[in-house]
Order: sequence, then C-alpha cells, then structure tokens
Amino acid sequence: MIGQYVTGLREIDKTQVAVVGGKGANLGELSRIDGIHVPAAFCVTTHAYRRIMAEAPSIDDRLDQLSRLDPDDRVAIRTLSAEIRRTVEGIAVPDDLATAITRALARLGERAPCAVRSSATAEDLPTASFAGQQDTYLNVVGPAAVLEHVSRCWASLFTERAVTYRQRNGIDHRTVHMAVIVQEMAFPQAAGILFTADPVTSNRRVASVEASFGLGEALVSGLVNPDVFKVRDGAVIAKAVGAKRRAVHALPTGGTREVAIDPERQEQPALTDAQVVRLDQVGRRIEAHFGHPQDIEWCLVDDDFQIVQSRPITTLFPIPESGDQEHHVYLSVGHQQMMTDAMKPLGLSFWQMTTPAPMAEAGGRLFVDVTRRLATPATRAGLLELMGKSDPLTADAMRTVLERDGFIRQLPDEEPPGPLFGGAPAPIETDPAIVTELIGRGEASVAAAKRDIRTKSGEALLDFIRADIEELRRILFDPRSHQVFMSAMEATWWLNERLEAWLGEKNAADTLTQSVPHNVTSEMGLALLDVADVIRPHPDVVAFLRHVEDDGFLDELPGLAGGREARDAIEGWLDKYGMRCVGEIDITRPRWRERPSSLLPMILGNIKNFEPGAGERRFEQGRQEAWKKEQELLERLRALPDGESRAEETKRMIDRVRTFIGYREYPKYGMISRYFVYKQALLGEAERLVRAAVLRDEEDIFYLTFQELHDVVRTRRVDERLIGRRKDAFRSYRALTPPRVLTSDGEAITGTYRRDDVPPGALIGVPISAGTVEGRARVILDMAQADLEPGDILVTTHTDPSWTPLFVAASGLVTEVGGVMSHGAVIAREYGLPAVVGVVDATRLISDGQRIRVHGTDGYIEILP
Repeated sequence: MIGQYVTGLREIDKTQVAVVGGKGANLGELSRIDGIHVPAAFCVTTHAYRRIMAEAPSIDDRLDQLSRLDPDDRVAIRTLSAEIRRTVEGIAVPDDLATAITRALARLGERAPCAVRSSATAEDLPTASFAGQQDTYLNVVGPAAVLEHVSRCWASLFTERAVTYRQRNGIDHRTVHMAVIVQEMAFPQAAGILFTADPVTSNRRVASVEASFGLGEALVSGLVNPDVFKVRDGAVIAKAVGAKRRAVHALPTGGTREVAIDPERQEQPALTDAQVVRLDQVGRRIEAHFGHPQDIEWCLVDDDFQIVQSRPITTLFPIPESGDQEHHVYLSVGHQQMMTDAMKPLGLSFWQMTTPAPMAEAGGRLFVDVTRRLATPATRAGLLELMGKSDPLTADAMRTVLERDGFIRQLPDEEPPGPLFGGAPAPIETDPAIVTELIGRGEASVAAAKRDIRTKSGEALLDFIRADIEELRRILFDPRSHQVFMSAMEATWWLNERLEAWLGEKNAADTLTQSVPHNVTSEMGLALLDVADVIRPHPDVVAFLRHVEDDGFLDELPGLAGGREARDAIEGWLDKYGMRCVGEIDITRPRWRERPSSLLPMILGNIKNFEPGAGERRFEQGRQEAWKKEQELLERLRALPDGESRAEETKRMIDRVRTFIGYREYPKYGMISRYFVYKQALLGEAERLVRAAVLRDEEDIFYLTFQELHDVVRTRRVDERLIGRRKDAFRSYRALTPPRVLTSDGEAITGTYRRDDVPPGALIGVPISAGTVEGRARVILDMAQADLEPGDILVTTHTDPSWTPLFVAASGLVTEVGGVMSHGAVIAREYGLPAVVGVVDATRLISDGQRIRVHGTDGYIEILP
C-alpha cells in the first residue's frame, strides 16, 4: 500500500526519513527484523503535511518571526508557536487526503482502536532524538477521531518544547516536516522502556529495563515509579521494584484513564526475571540491526513483546575504536588540557600530530589508552601517583576500574611504554639564564616559521606544515625545557609536603609563587589592564566601544578623540597575545586577532573596575606578599631542631620555583603562536580553493583531517557529503559531556572524592590556590558574556590561558575541570586568587548570583543562605 499521502509500514525503510519521519523509518525497519513483533500500522507522509501547510500562506511570515526569536525568550516562543498550532489544527483536511487516510484505516479495522503518533523528519535520528518533543495520542477510535488527531500531530511540530529544541540545536523550522503514524493499539498487561545501554553509566554491555502495569504512558508521564532491572550477559544483575500505585488503561469508547492498582499488586514486579532476559534478547537483536544502542518502547501482550518504537540513544558518549576485543581504559586528554569542548576534525588531527602519545578519538575529543600502564605494577603506581596529584577524580576513577576483577589483565613488569605526560626530570641548576635562552630560542623559531611559510601554497604549503610540526615537537618536548618546568612542579610539591609536615602550613607554595618572572599568561592579563589605562581617559572611545557590533571597529577608532592611541594599544596587545582564544588547542577556534570584539567586555570591565596603574601595582603586591611569606617561613623553620639545614633546603626550593614556574606557561604559548601561523596560511589556501569552486566555504577545511585536506589540495576534489556528515556529528558532539575515564564497554567513570573533612552540603574539589573568600557567584559559560564586578567569584566549566584576563577582576575561582598544575591553577596562585577546581557540576549546583564561600586551602565551597 504505497501512495503519495499514505504508505504501509512494510514498504518503509531507513532511507525514507524525508517522507515518513524518523519514527516512521525506524518502525518500518523494525517490522522487517525477524522475530520482532510490531503492531500493524500505516504512515501519513510528509507530502500530506506540506499540502496542509500550503493551505495557510500566512504561516511563512510566522515562521520567519519564530526563527528570529531568542531561544531563551520563552514567552514570545510560547505565544507565537501557539498561534501556529491553532492555525494548523484549524485547516480542514482536503477530501482526497481524508479519503486516503480513512481507506488505510479500514485495512486496520475502521473502528479498531489506534495510536496516532507524530513522526518528524528531525526525530529519532542518531544525532538528535527529539524524544518527547511532539505528540502521541492513544486509543483513538473511528475515522473522524483519527483525522482530528492527525491534524493535532501536524500542529505538534510547533509545541513550545519542539520549537525551543530546534532553535537550540540550530535546526531551521522550515527544514523539518511532519509525518504521522497510525498504529493498531496494543492493550498490554505491562509496558515500558528498554535501554540497550545503561543510561546512567553508558555501559554498552548492561541493558536497563523500566516496567509498569498497563500502558507505558504511566511511566513516560512520571505517574509511577517503575520497576528497574539491569541485565548483563543474559542475566538480571540488579532489580528494584517500584511502588506502582496507578496505571493508565484504555477506555472502551476511546481515550485513556488512570486507575488504581490493587494494593496486593502494587509492589509485585511487572515482569518476571525470565521475561526481562527475553526482552533483553529482543533489544540486542534490534540494536544489532540498527548498529547503535537503542531506546525501545515495548508492550507485553499475552506474553508476547510488541515493539512500538525504537530510537537511537543520543546521549551516550562514543567509544574509541581499538581494533581488538580486549578491555581498554581511556583517559580524557581534554581534562588534562582544561578544554573539554568538542573539537573539529582539523583541530583533532593537529593535536594528534603535535603530541608524542598515540591518541584515540571519540565524540570530538581525544583519549589516551592507559590500559597497558594500568596492567603493569611499575607504571600503574606512577600513573596513579601523578594523577592523584593533578586530578584526584581521574585517579579514583582508574582505581574503580582496577578494583573490578578481571577487567584489566595483569601483566608482569616489562619494557615500560613511553611517557604519558613526561617522565621524571634530570637535575638542573637554578639559573634564570636557562629560561631566557629557551624563550629566545622558541620565539626565533616561530619567527622563522612565519617568514618561511609566506612563500608556500598548494601541496608545498601542506608539506611545509607537516615538516615544521616536527620542529614544533622538537621545541615543545626539548628535554631541557621539560627539566625546567618539571623541576618547578617537583619543587612546588616538595614545599607543600615538607612545610605542612614541619610547620603545619597548608599549600605554602601558593603564596610563594605569586608574581613570578617570565609568566607569559599572567603578564597577558596584566597587560590588558594597561590597555584599559590608555583608553580610560577618552570618554568618546569608551562610549564607542560599548556599542561595537562587529570586528571592524579598530579601523574606525582613529576618527575619535584618543582613538588612535586606543587602537595602537589594542593592536600592540594583539600582536603579542592575539593568537590566543578560548579553547585554543583547537586550531579551528576563532582567535582574538580574528575577533577582537570578543576582548571588549574585558577591556570595558577593566576600565570600570580598576584605577590607573593597577597592573603594575597588582604585580608588585604579589611579589611583596611572596617575599614576606618566604621570610616568615624561613624564620619559623630556623626555630626548629635542625632548622638551619631545613631553612637552607627550603630556600633552594623556593628559588627554584620562583625562577622556573613562570616558564610553565611558555611552551603552550609557543605552540599556540605557531598554530596561528599555520591557520592563517591554511585559510589563505582555503580561500584559493573557494575561488576555484573546489570548496563552498573557507571554513569547510575545519571538517577535514590534515591528511584529507592535503588530498583535497592535491586532487582539487572534495567530498561535500563527508563535510556535511562531519558538521552534523560535530553539532551532536557539542551536546555531550566527556568522561574523565572511559572504558571499552562505554562506561563513563567520573570518580569520587573520598573525604569526610568538609561541612555537610559542601561542594568538594581540588584546592589549587590558598585562601578563603566569600562573594557573589558569577556563573559564566561564555567568556564574551562575562560581566564581573569587584568581589565576584568566577564559576565556570574549565579555564585555559584565554580566561586569564578575567582572573584580574575576580576575587575567587571555581571550575568543574582542573588540576593542581593546570594553567588556570598556576595563574590563580600567581594572582593570589583563592580557587577550587574539579568541582563536579559546579555550574549546575551553583546559581548565578548566589553567595558562596570558597575555601581555596582546603578544597571545598559552601553555598551561603
């Protein structure tokens, strides 16, 4: 039964999403799987929807209005979407369309009860489920009622939740169309949902079954606490029976109603263990057919499982490909680099070409396989110790895996794998000249790359970059450079451990590392205060900058009083720091030099919040505090038994830290400087490819790996479908939260803080900068929207060096990701900013504007009344 407006379920497959929607395509596929029982159904196609929409030309104008609304303007969206729904529901179904639907209905049984289900073309897809965004109607009886509810399904494309979901996911309302499934109604003894991967842990080997009596609507609507079963390897491994006091049953005349469940049945399981295992087998068959974990709606009718819907689970984090059947444990690179956002393919491939450790890719992020390190005793202890110092949650997550019998096959000590984050440094003398020599060498190398790349284009450009990355790696992993910052980090740990043991002084190194020399990242934040000093005396410039809307504003400044000086100050700052940006390890991210307007909120905030000369005063104040702390500690040490030798050793360590810790920031600065040289040259090549009609858009190169881009330059041909798929995948990856530790079973392991020394209700994290501060929390997810006032505490997901200019205005720092020696930690200590990082879900648990107290010495946050 195939027609323009109506199609039978058996004629539908996964290729027909544009005609039958995501749900319809999945149901068609389900009906083709041997042993899977799907109630009979037909589909009212998107052609019918388009026909209906053509009956109301005024909708075009309303869709234009809808597209222009802010996704957060709920009142406007609610009002306009309701108008559109009323219009669609009010359109009379044309006679020929109504006839096609009622003829198809007669084949099911004209008075047979039906479920009428929405099936949008952007629904139940691998990258966007749209679960619950459109409407389903149960137990619809008779042709008139079916036609009425088909119209309601068409209109449900414009529910407030569906409109908001599309806008937040960047989906144009005009590109989504609605089909409708009319399906024979099932009257089950029990119904529910089967996830073929555990929705809590993401473990692909564990299925989760939720079950309740009667129709599944009781569970979906939250009316009952369902039974929950966990299944692994064909056996129920966990079971929690819910108190099911209510159920939803169908009425003989149509529609549904809530009914009370007899007390003696309320706490009986809706399924037996044997039925649960059988249902799991059904789910595994469906999963194998679709090739992706599934969220399945099922009904139990006379001991037969009927499947009424299956959609991909889109919230699972992908698993890196290992190429074997062994268990693997993966460590998130993003959590070590303080940048957990998804990266585009070109950014991923540049990072992979730069780093020494092989890295696996999943969900737009990179991971290091640490299985072998965890399997051998010698490397296991070193890895756990290193991660325990830098990120206790990651260390605890790895211990959780190790505690599981048989997951990691234990191996004897053998030739150890290469360094993961660098090995132990050789001894090095404390000499400031070493730092200046390394910095000079790095800057000369970047200048040479910038000079030499100018003459390159085509394949020669790509070949030059590939060769020059070897020079970048030579500089980045220079053993002498590694000795410098690792010596500083070791000295920091030594000071904290010894001074706490000898003097009871916690995190003493935090104060000792304020205002050290050669820290290019902290200097960047202070230099932006100097830019504010240049602009502050010129009110016309300040007023102009408050209303800038594009990145061409620098060219307009010379026409204002003081504008030339302002432009020169900003340009001078950009010359040194303009290659940086939020998420800078991804070469595809827009740099400050490319989008200078993103700096204006910080510059204007500095003008408002600081007096002239604040940068110099801030540095000198930190230097004085560090010197006073040093003198105090040495004096207290000398008063101890064997105090002179302890003080002498401590003084050597303080000198080492203050001489070398600033350089900790330089290797990454040099790498990002070089990345920007590469990016500018590649965008020039992309511009040539666009002119030659090889690419549609210059930024399409961001969705190719470096090797794929090389091939495009060589062949002058590109796979546009591949770029389209990559763009869709990137959009879906952005919505995922990467785990600190991920197993080859797909299980995401966060780890926990095993502490009992904090007040009840406190949020626990890693103490990275000493001190206690109380103030207003400013939860900021986009640095360009930052509006900090004196005394505010910055709360965000993660900070890389680009966030440093905000640190000068904050009185404290809280992040969800971070470690003791991360870039943000180093700068927080240098600025004397009390800070706690690694606070799980901090941006969700702390509300913008709440008063909080940050205990930077002890590593926790209190939310104040």
